Amino acid sequence: MANLRGRMTEAIVLSLEERSYLERQVRRRRVARALSERCRIILRCADGLQSKAVSAELGVHEHTVGKWRRRFLSQRIDGLMDEPRPGRPRRISDDEVAAVIERTLQTAPMDATHWSICSMAAVTGRSHTTIRRIWSAFGLQPHRAETFKLSSDPLFVDKVRDIVGLYLTPPTRALVLCVDEKSQIQALDREQPVLPMMPGMPERRTHAYVRHGTTSLFAALDVATGFVIGKCYKRHRASEFLDFLKEIDATVPDDLDVHIVMDNYATHKTAAIRAWIARRPRYHIHFTPTSASWINQVERWFAELTRKQLQRGVHTSVKQLETDIRRFIDRHNENPKPFRWTKSADEILASIRRFCQKTQTVLCGEL
Repeated sequence: MANLRGRMTEAIVLSLEERSYLERQVRRRRVARALSERCRIILRCADGLQSKAVSAELGVHEHTVGKWRRRFLSQRIDGLMDEPRPGRPRRISDDEVAAVIERTLQTAPMDATHWSICSMAAVTGRSHTTIRRIWSAFGLQPHRAETFKLSSDPLFVDKVRDIVGLYLTPPTRALVLCVDEKSQIQALDREQPVLPMMPGMPERRTHAYVRHGTTSLFAALDVATGFVIGKCYKRHRASEFLDFLKEIDATVPDDLDVHIVMDNYATHKTAAIRAWIARRPRYHIHFTPTSASWINQVERWFAELTRKQLQRGVHTSVKQLETDIRRFIDRHNENPKPFRWTKSADEILASIRRFCQKTQTVLCGEL
């Protein structure tokens, strides 16, 4: 009697590296669905299942299982990858791509400060789609511009190491307070009532405003807890800053040293301020480098205040503005959370060094 059994399929035996790779591709979220499915097929085949059983379990055609089984047996992991497709031949040469990049980087249009996709397409005779693809491939975005400012402080490195050291390893039995003032906060009202948000329509307000005066906020942020000491003043002179230091002194426990991080504003260095600090040996002042406000953590809290309270707030008087600011501080202090400083001084200085080297290379290339 003839043998009616079907053709025997060759067993798949996986090495430890192959099984680890296949299982990793199955678990990954950002992997192509087709590759993940092929890896599942091979793993189930390696478990000893026949193609028909794998097909029923994974919901694919039996011929598909057989195809990837054969491909894996002949080429192993490489057989699971898509073969390169020729596609349509390129219609633009490498020299033409280089010419577009060079024009983008080194020239500007006659009627603008930077190139747009349409203006570059008109000059080069290429379609706007081609220009977009070239710019995307090389990360060129002529419409974007960012600002920067490097500190010229001769003690920049020492000050960065000092302040970052306070953030990462604060001294024992001491408070680290970041102090600064947010001056000229405007009490702004709109000329017409604000239209509230509705389904399908965002909140709307007039661009014109009525100014009802200004106030200045002095704030001290406790780096360890996120607690904020704040007080509003009509002006931001040395006398107001001295009064705020007295406010801090009345709030901070007497048995703790106080390390204050603040900038080089003139009102922070007057004779009266220096004399007040000299009479209190538990106070230690750490000045930030010039043009480096980013290292003062209270600036980050000021950004939260602006975004959550001031930017879209409507105030008909300075008194109402100050009331809202005090209410914001009180709500913040009900559940304060410190900002997490992650970079060490070495990492910050290395990042600035790389930026300077890159900038120097660009400038030398232009010369």
